[in-house]
Amino acid sequence: MKRCDMTIKPSPTESEFETQEQANSYDRWFRAKVEAAMNSAKPRIPHEQVIAEIQVRLDAKRKVHNVG
Repeated sequence: MKRCDMTIKPSPTESEFETQEQANSYDRWFRAKVEAAMNSAKPRIPHEQVIAEIQVRLDAKRKVHNVG
């Protein structure tokens, strides 16, 4: 099974964006999404609930990939 190594950190001298304008545009978009979420009237989902739901999904995927 191929796993993603989450310990590899990107180089501080390299950007995932080709231009500074792309980086700035992404930053504006991201900040707007965060602000909208923080101002949302939707009910909050507790961290523990999210983690539990993700764990169920991960366990199901592991079960599928470990069979056969």
